[in-house]
Amino acid sequence: MIIKYLIVKEFKQTFRDPVLPRIMLMFPIMVMLVFPWAVNLEVKNINLAVVDNCNGSYSHRLVEKAVSSGYFRLVDVAASYDEAMKGVEQGTTDAILEIPATFDQSLINEKVANILISANTVNGTKGSFGGAYLSAIAADFNKDILAERGMLPPSTAPKINVEVQNRFNPHMEYKVFMVPALMVMVLTMLCGFLPALNIVSEKEKGTIEQINVTPVHKFTFILAKLIPYWIMGITVLTICFGLARLIYGLSPVGGLFTIYLYSVLYILTVSGIGLIISNYAGTMQQAMFVIFFIIMILILMSGLFTPVLSMPGWARTVASLNPLTYFIQVMRQVYLKGSTITDLVPQALALMSSALFFNTWAILSYRKRG
Repeated sequence: MIIKYLIVKEFKQTFRDPVLPRIMLMFPIMVMLVFPWAVNLEVKNINLAVVDNCNGSYSHRLVEKAVSSGYFRLVDVAASYDEAMKGVEQGTTDAILEIPATFDQSLINEKVANILISANTVNGTKGSFGGAYLSAIAADFNKDILAERGMLPPSTAPKINVEVQNRFNPHMEYKVFMVPALMVMVLTMLCGFLPALNIVSEKEKGTIEQINVTPVHKFTFILAKLIPYWIMGITVLTICFGLARLIYGLSPVGGLFTIYLYSVLYILTVSGIGLIISNYAGTMQQAMFVIFFIIMILILMSGLFTPVLSMPGWARTVASLNPLTYFIQVMRQVYLKGSTITDLVPQALALMSSALFFNTWAILSYRKRG
């Protein structure tokens, strides 16, 4: 029964804090409201500068087609290429479209016209996509001109029609892809690193020594520290489910039982990582630095932003040791594909192995000094 009183003590200590309960409530709400809109790899609002040396009807139509595509924002109409480059150097322009003076005449007389597309690739993703978008728009504009002049091949000519159908995320909305993964991040912070900071804080204050001199077994003490955060983590995860449904209309195709079951395995894993940090860190500063280092590795090597299969071989090896990788896979597959427990056996084995390893390490490395 000792553990019961220790758990009550932890709950009282948590809710007496004037700031912590508010943070625990506001953190998932802010993550669900803000991050899916901000953490978005869809490249839009590319700042475009135009150098129209022709000022003809065709050149105007090309510029209008580029701007109306929704990918570009016209920020400058420059008189020369050198003038447009000033915007690139100042960071206000991402791409330059230069149309030569003979553009309209070449289209009418020679059926061929050249344009210059320059992309600022300091941001490689934005630059490469911006150049590709402009090239595709120019190619589509070329087809429009050919159709107007009756120069397209006759409709009886053989052709292949390709219809793209996206499974699981038909409209390719990046928010649908990110929301389940962001729930994993919330759970990681609340059930993994917050308990670690709590324990280290008690070390600094000296209150943990009052427990260390009692006959309470170290396993009981650790369990009493973690159970309140486990309960709060599951509660916050449930709130995230409601927010995803309310704000984005996103509900899991699979069963909630599957998510909760794997959540328990994941919570055990990240709790073990947090305990290891608290065992070795003597101050809050040390703990926060280690947590920042670990969370960066967990995020970047988890497939949260980029697919694991797109990583080089050594990075895929690191990702295979990352418990965050497997729980993100579970959340996305249950939410988008409706996967069941039998479909997610490899992830279950990986999470159970991680939980056993990290918690064994945490218990063995804890030294109760009395």
